[in-house]
Formats: sequence, C-alpha cells, structure tokens
Amino acid sequence: MRGAPTILHLDMDAFYASAEQASKPSLRGKPVIVGGLGPRGVVSTASYEARVFGVHSAMAMAQARRLCPNAAYLTPRFSLYRQVSDQVMGLLRELSPLVEPLSLDEAFVDLEAGGTEARVEAARAVGERLRADIRAVTGLTGSVGLAGSKMLAKIASEQAKPDGMAVIEPGTERELLDPMPVRTLPGVGPATAEALRRGGIHTVAETREAGEAELVRLLGRAHGTSLYLMASGRDERPVVAERDAKSISVEDTFDVDLTDRTRVQLEVARLADRCVRRLREAGRSGRTVVIKVRRYDFSTLTRSETLRGPTDDPGVVKEAAARLIDGVDTTAGVRLLGVGVSGLADYTQEDLFAQAAQAAHEAQAAQAAHEARAAQAAQAAHDAVEALGRPPGSEAPEPESPGVSEPAEAAERPRAWLPGADVRHTEFGAGWVQGSGVGRVTIRFELPWSGPGRVRTFAVDDPELEPGEPLPLVRPPEAAEASAGVPGGPGGARAGVSR
Repeated sequence: MRGAPTILHLDMDAFYASAEQASKPSLRGKPVIVGGLGPRGVVSTASYEARVFGVHSAMAMAQARRLCPNAAYLTPRFSLYRQVSDQVMGLLRELSPLVEPLSLDEAFVDLEAGGTEARVEAARAVGERLRADIRAVTGLTGSVGLAGSKMLAKIASEQAKPDGMAVIEPGTERELLDPMPVRTLPGVGPATAEALRRGGIHTVAETREAGEAELVRLLGRAHGTSLYLMASGRDERPVVAERDAKSISVEDTFDVDLTDRTRVQLEVARLADRCVRRLREAGRSGRTVVIKVRRYDFSTLTRSETLRGPTDDPGVVKEAAARLIDGVDTTAGVRLLGVGVSGLADYTQEDLFAQAAQAAHEAQAAQAAHEARAAQAAQAAHDAVEALGRPPGSEAPEPESPGVSEPAEAAERPRAWLPGADVRHTEFGAGWVQGSGVGRVTIRFELPWSGPGRVRTFAVDDPELEPGEPLPLVRPPEAAEASAGVPGGPGGARAGVSR
C-alpha cells in the first residue's frame, strides 16, 4: 500500500453505447443498447438512459426489449471502439510508461513511474487533466479513481461514475471499505460470496474480523489469505505494463441449436479461419488448438490438441479443430461453438515455411483445377461438333466459360444490413442503418459532428449503397474546412430550414 494515491484507474462510461451516441447525433439523450440482436443475444452495454429502465450488461436481449422497447438496439462496431480505445490508451501512456489495459475501456496507470509527485494534490491534478483530455480527443467521458493500490483505485472509479473522479486518501481505507458488501473485493464471485454467507460473513468488515484462519478454512489457503489482505485494505499488486495474452480464440452463439453434423463441421472450419486471422494480426503463433462446445442444456466442454510446434497455418489449425469436433457428440444440439489457439509464441521462421508451402500447394491446386476445366471445355466443344455433324474447323457453339455463370450471379443473396452499421451512398454520403426488412433498408444520414440527419429508405440491393467505415467522433480540421459553406451537407444549410 502506497502512502499517496498514485495508482489511477480509468473506466470509460458506458463505453460502447456512449461511442454510438457520439457517432449518431439523433441518439443523444436517448436509450441505446448495444449487443447481439438475435433471439439469444446478450446486452454488451446499455446507455445510462437505458439503465433507468433496469437494463444492464450481460442481460438477455429479449428481457432488455421487454424492459425498454423504445430503445435503439445496435450491433457492436468494434472497429470504432478499438479506434477510440487506441486514442485513450495513448493519452494514458503520456502520463506513465506503466499502463495496464484491462479491456478496450479500462486500465490502471502507475503515476509514480511517470514522475508524478507522491502528493494528493499532484495526483488529483493529473486525474482532472486526463478527464479533460479524453473529452477533447474523443468526445466521450471517463471516470477516474485514485488510490494507493489497484483494488482501491478501482473502487474509487466505481464511486465516481458517471463522468467523475474520486480520490481515496491514505488512512481512510478502512472507513471506506468496512460497510461495503464482500462482493466489492477482487476475486469474490457468486460462489465465494455464497461460501462466506454460509459462514455469516456479508461485509468487508466482517471478512476482516473473521480472521485469516477462518477464511482459509472456508476458502482454502491461497484464496483465504489473499481475501484477508484485501479486506484489511492491503493490495500490493503492481501495475504491469504488458498483459501478454495466453490464448486467442473466437466463438459464436447460434440463434437455433445446430443439430446437423455437416453444419457443425462447417462452422468449426469457419471459426478456425477467423481465429487464425486474429492470430496473424497479433503477430503470434500457437502450439495448442482448442475447441469449445456448449450443448443445448448449457453443459460446456472443451477439447484440445497440442501440435509438434507453434503455427499460424490455417490448414493446420482447421485440421486439428476438425479432428477435435469429430470426437464430440453434437446430435442433441449445439448452441455455441468456439475455436482457440493457446501456448502462444512470437512469429517463428517455421511459420514462414508453412505459409510458403501452403501457398505453393494452393497454387498447384488452382493450376490443376484450371487445366481440368480447360480440358473439360475442349472436350465439350469436340462433343458438340461431333453431335452436330460439322466438319472440324467449322463454326461450333461456344463452350461455356468455366466459373460462376450468370444465373448464379443473378441468384446472389442481397447483403445483410445490420442496425447501427456504417454505410455510404454515392449521392447522400455517410450514414448508418436504422433497420431493414422485406427487401428495404432505412438509412439515417448524419455525421458525428452534424445535427440529427434525414432518414431515407432504399432497396437492400441498391447499387449506390455500400458498407462504410466508422468516422472519427471528433470533427477533424480537414472535415471542417471541406464542409465550410457547403449548403445541404449533413448538418448544413438545408438541415435546419423551416418555412
């Protein structure tokens, strides 16, 4: 425990939902709920306007819709959230080299390592400046907690929400902690809380007064000793700059249980491809392939296979995942599938050879397929000549070109337009999807720095409409110059005209 509040905890306020409100002027001040929109979707984040109705993170989306039917329900846009997170983490690293990100919207900072004086006033000034910088750079708000330990700094930021700052000064820790429920302490989940409740322990004060020996008896030595120290306000965990990932994984929950074996195998292959993409983006390779299967009855199992060496070869990962799923009975129904890679290592030379071999194999296969199609086409032309009785060299029907035929192109499924997704129209510019159905899609055209925009409806296959990229939440100078004096632009002259 430090003698000054030089450990800072930042937690962005309702991050996903706030980013959506900042990006979409028409949603500001209104309930916004971000998460999976299918029958089994779960709320990722609810804006403070939605929380008034009882909606919270990890709630089933179906229940959220019952509690707050008039909210805007949006799919997550992680590319936007990562963009904003990078900006925020950059501001934190200006304060100190010791920044420990916990997620896209949360991090610890060791201010002492950044040269901040070990005084309450100095730490408070840094916290206030950080909050102002975050608002200026991103347009969003974050809550800041300052204390002499990570545990207390996190508790302080919770007390500061939303858009505030709390400082726990040395000597006041027990006074603050004692009346709090035991679930406040790190590492106390539902199972630990229930074990403590059966022992008559409900608050932090009761946890400390029970003594270390009793906590060890109830929870085991490691957990009991750690909890006793936390309840006494003692947390010596350092801020760790690099939290190295132990694994990389992806998973999907399905709206309807999968019972078809072929579909299960195809989904596992697709997840393996996604997992390898993330692995390569991180510049890593892995030695152990893992699959996760959640059955219809919510029972969950994992299976793993350790390879001879680390790899990021999609073929190797897919083959291992396929072998693993072959050993799992999925006939009764599967609601979730996941594929992951653990035992991570830095990018290895062997991976380069594996990729080169894979590329050569794919090139050979493509060449063989091309030659086979050419031979088939030549044979088809010869057969047509023979059938029509034409002499060789005379005009003959043109053989069909191998590849996708026109009927297949005509039957191409229209793209899906998900609520909240970015789009761009050749005439109306940037906008976002409000909803779609029965062959139509409704788009609201507005920019983060404009006023609420107009709504227009198009056919889902309108050739002038295409997916877009998230715009920055704060108006860049070049955007201001480009739109200055332009009548009719988003938020421009025509937007506010009334007659």
